[in-house]
Amino acid sequence: MIGRQLRGANAYHAGVAAEQSVAVDYQRRGCRIAHTRWRGAGGEIDLIARDGRSVVFIEVKKSRTFDAAAQRLGRRQMDRLCAAAAEFLEGEPAGQLTDMRFDLALVDGRGAVHIIENAFGEA
Repeated sequence: MIGRQLRGANAYHAGVAAEQSVAVDYQRRGCRIAHTRWRGAGGEIDLIARDGRSVVFIEVKKSRTFDAAAQRLGRRQMDRLCAAAAEFLEGEPAGQLTDMRFDLALVDGRGAVHIIENAFGEA
């Protein structure tokens, strides 16, 4: 049981480190990180950034390669992210009409970051 707990703790900390790397990347691009690990009834969103007047919902995936990381995002998770984003937008002044997008941030085993903007297509 100790081995499983240790692996779980290592995975958690690796995920947090990946999210921090992605947050720094977005800040370098001029975005402001508004929330980390925002949780609503619909699920959790890893990062929420503000890019001017736009809201950017960011899902972070880490694996040995960018391709392997990208494959970790499935349809069910995308649906949960969309539900959580809709809930978040309820608190925005323009509500569901807020300019927004979903980005997928991939982090490889070396810690390199690759961003796929508007990864879910036109919203």
